[in-house]
Amino acid sequence: MAFDIDKFTETSVSVNWSDLDFDEFKTNPLPASTLRSLRYMCDIEYHTVCYLRDMLMTPSHEDDEVGAFMTMWNREEFWHGEALAAVLAAHDITVDFDELKATRLKLGWKDRLDPIKQSILGNLVGTDFIAVHMSWGAANEWSATAAYTRLAQLERHPVLSVLLKRIAKQETRHVAFYASQAKARLESSKSARRLTRFLLRKVWGPVGSGVMPDSEVTHVMGHLFGDEDGLAEVRRIDGHIAKLPGMEGLTIIENSLRVRGVAA
Repeated sequence: MAFDIDKFTETSVSVNWSDLDFDEFKTNPLPASTLRSLRYMCDIEYHTVCYLRDMLMTPSHEDDEVGAFMTMWNREEFWHGEALAAVLAAHDITVDFDELKATRLKLGWKDRLDPIKQSILGNLVGTDFIAVHMSWGAANEWSATAAYTRLAQLERHPVLSVLLKRIAKQETRHVAFYASQAKARLESSKSARRLTRFLLRKVWGPVGSGVMPDSEVTHVMGHLFGDEDGLAEVRRIDGHIAKLPGMEGLTIIENSLRVRGVAA
């Protein structure tokens, strides 16, 4: 079934947590390893605005459906960051946009050059770049959905797990858009299939890698996917990616775990 972009834009809302009793965190606080993973997730959700900025420099922004989706996607991801920041604040950990700014400043020229590099690549490749963008986004959103769901399962916290499941539910709609767009665009272009496969195999990295320290990437991947059940989930994600046209046999998520020594 085709993704209904009009319905998505009409029904897009901020994730709600006002009905959740955050006082529960006082009597049932989260362990340090979970707070560390949540901090990572929060920082990446807040960093979404940078991904949107980079997209605006590529052919993707000229597509009406992609542009409409990315606008609402950016808004929903921002509120995911706000929700996670509220959980962290309940544990006396403060995260705000100043933290995001500091992270970007540490990236220095890399952050300033990223949109330029994407603009050059996008304009050289043309509309095939949109297939790359959509496939890349699908891989990231499948990963994000799995991460939130896994953490909810691992913690089984009466408040956190409810919140994470709400976020994961919104992420599934993001997956639906990216995956449907990727499938259609890859099916229609052999050159897009070749380029996308090459970039996913050679360049793709876990969500947040390149922005966050590699030690934090390794922690989150090990925390969420480092056991047998986690590896099974990773293989399920790779299975979704491999079903995209031209992506048969790719195991980019499992490869990322094994490179970091965290696969079961």
